[in-house]
Amino acid sequence: MTATTTMRPPPPPSPPARSGSRTAAIAVASVMAALSLAAFAVGGVALWGDAQRDDEGYISTATHRFTASTAALTSQEIDVNADIPGWAGGDGAYGKMRMHVESRDGAPVFAGVARTSDVERYLAGVSHTEVTDIDTDPFEATYNSHEGARTPAAPDGQGIWAATTEGAGKRTLDWNVRDGSWSVVVMNADGSRGVDADVSAGVKVSFLGPLGWSLLGGGVLLLLGAAGVGYAGLRRR
Repeated sequence: MTATTTMRPPPPPSPPARSGSRTAAIAVASVMAALSLAAFAVGGVALWGDAQRDDEGYISTATHRFTASTAALTSQEIDVNADIPGWAGGDGAYGKMRMHVESRDGAPVFAGVARTSDVERYLAGVSHTEVTDIDTDPFEATYNSHEGARTPAAPDGQGIWAATTEGAGKRTLDWNVRDGSWSVVVMNADGSRGVDADVSAGVKVSFLGPLGWSLLGGGVLLLLGAAGVGYAGLRRR
């Protein structure tokens, strides 16, 4: 017998592997495009906020009624701790806060801003009410009451305030925001119980416009860079 040898055809050639540099270029272009979209989104929000300012440069809320049967109304702690570069706003990098307050019964009203630790010491043992949450549409405030039997000293005589206003009629409180933990307090000027006031608040920040345009410009550069890197990667064999 004669052995028969069967010849197998050679295997088909493997497809060429995709170039690693081409894959890396496409990945980099995708990341740059995603960053450009994020820059466009944040920049657009910043410019929209900048466009909501009034004639004096403040972005303000509507006027709403706040009430408490206790001796004081306080805000939750306002924690100001942001690393804002000097070019964004100079000495006023944190902006300004303006609050309008008016007692609904015509009696003199007091409003002040102080460090939270000082407010807590001043109101220790005093019945007071903290505004813990606010819904805007429709407006509704949520309160948390703290019991106490001690009668507070008149607020205007305390040396803890960074900014204050006091008197009858519509009062305006202006405060240059600073780093730290702060609380806003609204009381009757004599410290008596039963606070009933109309309040509106606004903020003025100088960096929204420059920040918005800078982010939009950066988004354009990132998008152009993504297009260039992607085009170069797709053309590379």
